Amino acid sequence: MFYREISDWDDAYANGANIPGGDRWPDAWVAPARAYREKLSAAGRAELDIAYGEGARNRFDLFLPEGAPRGLVVFIHGGFWLRLDKSFWSHLAAGAVDSGYAVAMPSYTLCPENSVSGITAEIGRAVTAAAGRVDGPLIVTGHSAGGHLASRMACTSSPLPEAVRARLRHVLSISGVHDLRPMMRTAMNEDLKITAEEALAESPALLQPLPGAQLTCWVGAAERGEFLRQNALLANVWTGLGARTATVEEPDRHHFDVIDGLADANHQMVRCLLTV
Repeated sequence: MFYREISDWDDAYANGANIPGGDRWPDAWVAPARAYREKLSAAGRAELDIAYGEGARNRFDLFLPEGAPRGLVVFIHGGFWLRLDKSFWSHLAAGAVDSGYAVAMPSYTLCPENSVSGITAEIGRAVTAAAGRVDGPLIVTGHSAGGHLASRMACTSSPLPEAVRARLRHVLSISGVHDLRPMMRTAMNEDLKITAEEALAESPALLQPLPGAQLTCWVGAAERGEFLRQNALLANVWTGLGARTATVEEPDRHHFDVIDGLADANHQMVRCLLTV
């Protein structure tokens, strides 16, 4: 019989330090993201820095396919609610855009200036604003902290208005953090400032899914054990609450390269994402 116990919560959620060459990221995303923005801007198929609120970071980029969009995908970035912005990820829109979908990528006000619940509210406004520009089915995806925020959009306490909820067809959470209570044990919580009350209110694994919710939880098989556990957790719980769920552990992928498939229209991740 084997018992598991975590004694070092900072290490349990430390990605770069536990990936060979992990210090390459996030810088490795900068050049391909910039090249993609320039390519679609030159083609007249990118609208950049669209405001969805009054905050300096309340902006999203919108990438458009050739012809009328088949629907809208929203990608929400990670960084433990503390770091990064929309500019690192633009190239990940390519798979969905090449498949005929518009893709919106928002930034949001980071902790500690904001709270996790405040970020959830901002993402709700961002998704609503993007949905007002693109008709058709709505798909929400995100990576790491972005996976948490994507999943929050499909909870009964979602900040999305009813008309936007009705368009939501699929949530793909990639390496998502779905139970925030462990975050309270990390040094990051000095800036996140997650309380027990906020963890209960903002953890998708502790909340009810929207009726008819479809959820895929996707993680790299080579990720930290906590990300594997968090990935399985949400799908397990929501299956018991009536949602349609699936889990994927993609072989030979770690926390930083697991999202690469979004850039390729032929990758299984994009085919899964657009299954509505």
